[in-house]
Amino acid sequence: MDKFSRNKLKTHLLLPLIGVGVAFLSGCSTGSSRNEQASQETATATAQTVQESVPTNNRPLAPTPDDTNFVVAVVKKVEPAVVQINTSRTVRRQVPEIFNDPFYRRFFGQQVPVQPQQRVERGVGSGFVINPNGQILTNAHVVNNADTVTVSFSDGRTVEGKVLGQDTVTDIAVVQVPGNNLPTVELAKSEQVQPGQWAIAIGNPLGLQETVTVGVVSATDRSISDIGLSDNRVGFIQTDAAINPGNSGGPLLNARGQVIGVNTAIIQGAQGIGFAIPIDTAQRIAQQLITQGKVEHPFVGIQMVALTPEVKQRINSLANSNIRLQADRGILIVRVVPGSPADKAGLRPGDVIQQINNQPVTTAGAVQQFIEKSGVGANMQMQLQRNDKTLQVTVQPGPRPTTTQ
Repeated sequence: MDKFSRNKLKTHLLLPLIGVGVAFLSGCSTGSSRNEQASQETATATAQTVQESVPTNNRPLAPTPDDTNFVVAVVKKVEPAVVQINTSRTVRRQVPEIFNDPFYRRFFGQQVPVQPQQRVERGVGSGFVINPNGQILTNAHVVNNADTVTVSFSDGRTVEGKVLGQDTVTDIAVVQVPGNNLPTVELAKSEQVQPGQWAIAIGNPLGLQETVTVGVVSATDRSISDIGLSDNRVGFIQTDAAINPGNSGGPLLNARGQVIGVNTAIIQGAQGIGFAIPIDTAQRIAQQLITQGKVEHPFVGIQMVALTPEVKQRINSLANSNIRLQADRGILIVRVVPGSPADKAGLRPGDVIQQINNQPVTTAGAVQQFIEKSGVGANMQMQLQRNDKTLQVTVQPGPRPTTTQ
């Protein structure tokens, strides 16, 4: 309850009491002019007190320091570099083969379509300028398969954009627009992001341009299994700053107006749970897209699961298995792709990964991120436990195949 409401409540409560008090004093004054004068003076003083207690709304309309905060400063700093991205693509639907059957056409005649049908799908997303020469960072799913890309700035300018490259594995894309000396964002460092710190999202949810939402960083390093995605090598930033369709590709900012992530995903049916790609990952992928037009992801070729007491008991209880797990924690390899770098290095199903490059690993997501950061052709040192033996193995990731076996 604000101050005005409290004062108003006091006034409403006070007025009936005053009425009772005045009536009581008048009834007690039986002919004495002095008492009548005293009663009048008391009533006048009380009424004056009531009038003074009623708040007067004489606050100036001009902005005051109370109306501004760090969010306002961040928006003023960053908004010129945040853009709306509109896309369109033509989707063609082929006529089913059964429609070409003469028997079928005999009965349905002109109702049977004879030409492929097509429609135009339109989409909207967000992005932000990372280079004054017009390079814009956004999500791959915002511009995927788009025939046309149009970029709108907060000052009303609209220009055509060209997709320099996109990476569906990390959901990062770079769009080029004409121009120079464009306003840009400042990038933070992902390793400095902490749960509980302020998080500000700017974007175009549902096409509502320049929408600002505020929350906190709810968690960091969320793995793919946490949000139900597959084949994505990102440790996501989770935030409760409101993110909706159309926010995709927009910046997630800290209290200094630095970009800490690229807003990318939500969980359907949930509220206050959104995810962003850490800016270090996004920047690394963007540089490869700008210089090479594509991204080469390292590939090892294993399927794995975190080792738990339940998993250990289940494996050890298999009657015809020659695997006997001794480790209590680590990452259990359940399958090795034939001919893969893991196969060539001698990894086997039943091996338990305990360390990579002398760093302990306890989640499959952590192993995936080690592989991603190592790069193609680098040497990765793995410490494994195979039954009751500890092994040191060197694995050299290869380029990720288009389709894995």
